[in-house]
Amino acid sequence: MAEAACASGRLAAVLLCVLVVVSRCCAGQTNLKSPQDIQVYAVNTNFTLMWNYTGDGTNVTFSAQYQCFDDLQTSEPEWKELSGCQNVSHTECDFSSAITAYYDTHHIRIRAERREAKSPWSSIFEMIPYEIAQIGPPEIALQSINGAIKINISPPEANQVRKMWLISVFFKYNVVIWDNSSNVEKVRSILPIDVINDLAPETTYCLKVQATVPLEDKEGLFSPIHCIKTTRKVNDLLCPTNVRVFALNMKFYLLWDNHYNEHVTYTVQYLTGYLKNLYDDYSSKWQKVSGCENITSMKCNLSSVIKPTSASYYFRVQAMNEYNKSCLSKDVEVDPPVTNEIGPPDVKVDISDVLLHIKITPPGGPGNKIMSDLYDFSYQILYWKNSSDNEEEVKMKETKQTIATVSDLAPSTLYCVKVQAFSEAYNKSSDFSREECIGTAGATFAGALTVVLIVASLVIFFLYQVYNKIKYMFFPSCQTPLNIEGFGAQLFSSPFVPTVEEPVEICYIIESRITEEVNQIDFKDNKHFKQSSRDSGNYSYDDNTSQSKGSEETLGNDIL
Repeated sequence: MAEAACASGRLAAVLLCVLVVVSRCCAGQTNLKSPQDIQVYAVNTNFTLMWNYTGDGTNVTFSAQYQCFDDLQTSEPEWKELSGCQNVSHTECDFSSAITAYYDTHHIRIRAERREAKSPWSSIFEMIPYEIAQIGPPEIALQSINGAIKINISPPEANQVRKMWLISVFFKYNVVIWDNSSNVEKVRSILPIDVINDLAPETTYCLKVQATVPLEDKEGLFSPIHCIKTTRKVNDLLCPTNVRVFALNMKFYLLWDNHYNEHVTYTVQYLTGYLKNLYDDYSSKWQKVSGCENITSMKCNLSSVIKPTSASYYFRVQAMNEYNKSCLSKDVEVDPPVTNEIGPPDVKVDISDVLLHIKITPPGGPGNKIMSDLYDFSYQILYWKNSSDNEEEVKMKETKQTIATVSDLAPSTLYCVKVQAFSEAYNKSSDFSREECIGTAGATFAGALTVVLIVASLVIFFLYQVYNKIKYMFFPSCQTPLNIEGFGAQLFSSPFVPTVEEPVEICYIIESRITEEVNQIDFKDNKHFKQSSRDSGNYSYDDNTSQSKGSEETLGNDIL
């Protein structure tokens, strides 16, 4: 019994192996290849699945499935049939109706089928619809007016319920225009409602328009080509021309020209920029600039309208003559941070020890903080030795600070500095500031020492002169003769005081002629003032006393 059971088991195993081999053989005879090179072509919300098939395509159809991965979904989603791509006989299918989540990740696979036989699934194609979709062509309408072409643009998907591009104001448009006779193309930016000027009159022009989304670096498909013939242009001298904006350090002025010879007044109008990016008629939304209404000058201060951090504006000038006839100029756009020109910064330099200190005042002055914040200035500092050698190397230093220092200075050297402001965000730079020069220690030592010596000499000379004057007035070197000092008073009073030990008796002989001859004194006779008489020496205290006494005696003798 055991042997019989073992034999039956071996037989079953052999039969199983035969069945497996036969099954594999049969499967090889009906095997289908998988589709390859899976691609999805998307324009707006229209999706087309395409692939290649290298196997025998007789009686072969194709079916696709997809998965949609929601950001909030934690488990892997199930595979679903892709609507529009079931049992198709061609190598492409439209599955636009199946896709509604344009920002979610999708997986797509496809296989070939023949009756009951099915190929393995293809490799998975992964996509996010919004990222692979192209912007469709816009619709355009043209009108010829006074030698120009007016164009109205409708955004892609304008008439569709389902939209890939939800915010149409993000679109920017490029127009390619050419003279139909020359085929020389010109490309320019254009607004949804715009006028193309500077065209030849009575000439046929053809154009096509493309929508773009610059923020996402997307470029769309061009519209179909449209052609139109321009009319003859009528020039009106009343219309202001050459309308332009002068802007420096966030101060904006509108300037224009006019060739009208009679009395004319001007009114400046403005339009907020975003209104021109809409697809509605904005002709009634222009406003007047305060202070620039019915003026005769061809200049307008726009400060009351333009704010540094605001969006773009459009300006135009309306001229009106004395007969109430008016004419509008062309529009000019002002994007404050782009249109504005940056003025040069102010610079001050100083020297301390071996460092050159540079202080920078940003363009617009210290009170214009908005400009500094808006442009985020960096500064390029150029400095060099100011000498007779024209080959001196100019060195450069960059900084974002308003205070900088330069080291490794040479003594007795004059250094010069100039600074330029630039904004990397707006790719703008100012002119260089004026040059400021300063010398290091030693360079001005000799000059300073000379100045100090000259000033000191002048001060000493002045003080010396003052000293001499004071000494002469209060302490003269020669004593006034006694006959002059005593004239009109007691001419014969002795200045000497006798000592107690030796009483002195002083006697004078006065004759009656004294009164008569006193006026006959010859004060020019130096002999009388210099003559001195000797005495016993007991009463001579010093030389001056002897001289005084002698003078008195001489005066007395003369009088006598």
